[in-house]
Amino acid sequence: MTESSLRVKVGDRAEFEKTVSVEDIARFAEVTGDTNPLHQDADYAAKTRFGECIAHGMLSAGFISAALGTKLAPGCCVVYLSQNLRFLRPVKIGDTIKAVAEVKGIEPEKRMATIETDCFNQNGEAVVKGEAVVLLDPVT
Repeated sequence: MTESSLRVKVGDRAEFEKTVSVEDIARFAEVTGDTNPLHQDADYAAKTRFGECIAHGMLSAGFISAALGTKLAPGCCVVYLSQNLRFLRPVKIGDTIKAVAEVKGIEPEKRMATIETDCFNQNGEAVVKGEAVVLLDPVT
């Protein structure tokens, strides 16, 4: 298998952008069971280092997944093998988060790609930095 048959090459980028709402946080908590009051209880959150409710860190990770799964490799099924994440800044209600996935390396014989995975807020500040390894299965 060649790099071109994977439909991606080193340097290819995919992006997904979303403004985080109260409803997004509530749905994430409901689906995952993560009901930490930091995310939904304003009185509780006011007493924390953040001073207000913030989004679950893994919600931003979900935006990375959206970029990988829907934008990176048209015609391929993108399957996560691993993901490292560093959470750098809180994501607040109303923040617009852009997940950016950039191909850094490809192993064509294994149909695998190493992807830099970062999220930025509307001010261009990094909120999450990471790296993923994905499997690229062509859909025939």
